[in-house]
Amino acid sequence: MPKQKSHRGAAKRFKVSASGKVLRRRSETSHILTKKTTKRKRKLRKAALVAPGFEKTVKKMLLH
Repeated sequence: MPKQKSHRGAAKRFKVSASGKVLRRRSETSHILTKKTTKRKRKLRKAALVAPGFEKTVKKMLLH
């Protein structure tokens, strides 16, 4: 049987940390940035954790 392939869309969007948590990028960072405050934009730069209920699904897509 051939090797299983990871979900390419998920592989580009999510990353599993060393402790096993799934990280994701934040939304609302691409355009219309003038009306957003500097503080808000700075917070959007940092990665966020995937919701606990969705974590299992993402790990399955990434074959972890």
